[in-house]
Amino acid sequence: MSNDAVKNLIERRNQLTEELTHHAGLLHGTWVERYTVCSRPNCKCHRGEKHGPRFHLAVMESGKQRQHYIRLEHKDLTLRGLKHNQIVEEILQEITQINLELMKEGAYDDN
Repeated sequence: MSNDAVKNLIERRNQLTEELTHHAGLLHGTWVERYTVCSRPNCKCHRGEKHGPRFHLAVMESGKQRQHYIRLEHKDLTLRGLKHNQIVEEILQEITQINLELMKEGAYDDN
């Protein structure tokens, strides 16, 4: 690999690292929509028309999954946060591939 190619990889890695700063609103978790049945015996939910959806974000905390209730007015904000997370994961994957290439060429710098 030429010095220009190595320089291009390092430049791309720097661009990606800078791009990470634009995704501070990320939410790392799984979107959950729940439908429930209540305790009122004559309610329509006992005939198949369940209540919901109610929204939750499932996240790992201390090695255990915890589901956080999401208000309807925060649904779009939460979904955007999940999209930010997806973008960040794609960026991290590309940075990983670049770093592996740089390692092969003996040009890897972990700074």
